Amino acid sequence: MDIEQLYFFFRQSKGISTDTRNIKKGSIFFALKGDHFNGNLFAKDALQKGAFKAVVDEPINIADQSNIIQVDKVLKTLQDLAQFHRRKLKTPIIAIAGSNGKTTTKKLSQAFFETTFKTFATPGNLNNHIGVPLSLLQMDDATEIALLELGANHQNETTALCEICEPDFGYVTNFGKDHLEGFGGVEGVIKANTELYDYLKKVEGKIFVDTKDKIQKQQAKGGDLILFNQNEDLIQLESADPYLKLRIGSELVTSQLVGDYNFQNIAAAFSMAYYFGISLDLIAEALKDFTPEENRSQFVQKENNQIVLDAYNANPSSMELAIQNFSRMEAGKKSVILGDMLELGESSFNEHLATIHLLKDHHFDQAFLVGHAFYEHQFKSDKFHFFKNFEELEKNLLEQPIKNNLILIKGSRGIALERCLDLL
Repeated sequence: MDIEQLYFFFRQSKGISTDTRNIKKGSIFFALKGDHFNGNLFAKDALQKGAFKAVVDEPINIADQSNIIQVDKVLKTLQDLAQFHRRKLKTPIIAIAGSNGKTTTKKLSQAFFETTFKTFATPGNLNNHIGVPLSLLQMDDATEIALLELGANHQNETTALCEICEPDFGYVTNFGKDHLEGFGGVEGVIKANTELYDYLKKVEGKIFVDTKDKIQKQQAKGGDLILFNQNEDLIQLESADPYLKLRIGSELVTSQLVGDYNFQNIAAAFSMAYYFGISLDLIAEALKDFTPEENRSQFVQKENNQIVLDAYNANPSSMELAIQNFSRMEAGKKSVILGDMLELGESSFNEHLATIHLLKDHHFDQAFLVGHAFYEHQFKSDKFHFFKNFEELEKNLLEQPIKNNLILIKGSRGIALERCLDLL
């Protein structure tokens, strides 16, 4: 079946489904495969639950084959359909890539754009080779602008995602120490994220670049650049203890975000909105109302402690920024609860050791370090406490509760340190 025929069925359907546990009636079921599942085995079930069609790449034992669409590779067909749909819509797309801050920048931009435009933004973390097509296929004719997050953990992945979603604009948050194992070191991170710049140069798209980031400016050189942070009369950071206070135009705005490192995310989102003609007043109001979620840059007031919760994920770059920002915050007693930074490969040992040295330099009252990577560096100390896993930390906090502290909580998603909240 050619893509135009499939697209005809898609326009008749109620969207795309990939999981029979929550099948949408009238949707097209795509029988995706993974390391531990084979969607072809569930195609019959999908149709019985109300799917309009089932796209498969293996023979399906079912008497009525009229709603079975046989293709060579289901994933490639999904990606081709998404690309075809994107071209039909012609909606301006801003792609957001980088090591840290992608989701926060996307959500801030979404809040600003929604004041004026019918806006679509990547739902959750649908930012990979499956998620980007699924995101595109949720857009409709009414969408006036789209913000798509591009996640990558190896070379050429960003290029492949760009070829599917064909962005008109792009922004790379930064080049940090994320997914070092897959990228092959920091130079690999730079090379992989620069793929977005390379794509936009090829198609004559526009690139948002922070003028203060010399590496970004160098990598984006030769592209059609929209520079920000140069208009500092329009947006300025006033303070960050704990919440970021900014001046937007003539108005002083108190946000609900913590961490001065989030100013760059706000400035990037501001530059995008301002470029598209959204007024300063609307941006300021949207920033006031913006509430961080998913354990990202949140300030939590508990009965016994105040908490800076940034536990959605972590890598050496974001960890360093979080620790430095936390050190500048005023408090009587300050403690940190940090979890392992995952996917660092051969760099893991040295990067966790470097984080410990950074903590020593800042002289916090207590440091609780969780996970096997940190535990490799354990030593006897009144201030440093090492735990192999969360369960050991939990036992310690129940036996020796922390009280009257300002606490930073940060770690990789696999450590799930937000579980500490009920213990503090």
